Amino acid sequence: MTSSRTLHRWTRRLFRAPVKLYRLRLGWLFGRRLAMVEHLGRRTGHLHQVVLEVVELDPATGALTVASGFGPKADWYRNLRAHPATDVVIGIRRIAVRAEPVPTETGAEIMRGYARRHPRTARRLAGFLGYELDGTDDDFAEFGRTLPFLRLIPDGRKSITRPA
Repeated sequence: MTSSRTLHRWTRRLFRAPVKLYRLRLGWLFGRRLAMVEHLGRRTGHLHQVVLEVVELDPATGALTVASGFGPKADWYRNLRAHPATDVVIGIRRIAVRAEPVPTETGAEIMRGYARRHPRTARRLAGFLGYELDGTDDDFAEFGRTLPFLRLIPDGRKSITRPA
């Protein structure tokens, strides 16, 4: 039998593996589905990194939309709310962005669109987070209303996490 501490250690390693790949400049392996967000700690000001799934990408503006599956208490989400100016690495490209919260109803529509594009992944995500969905558009929209979304909008300034 595996202890919960060992299981936690392996789960943490699994979730942190994409960060290590981005650090090795292998982010291109994930295409545009994942992005590494570099954010400053709200209390310490230290640099943190997290890899998130891009639920929507606006080709016209380059804005990325991400969701906090673990709700508004996730550290990366709280850090971006406290310090919205940050950097994102998508593929091998670094972009300076500003994080803006997405209204609840817009989040519902974003999740509805995501579920249409990636039905199996959307259903698995919901199941992983403890939701049982029937697979309808309305059900995915309702699920989307429960998630906090952030839009990461390119703002043209220099990187805050990497010196010039």
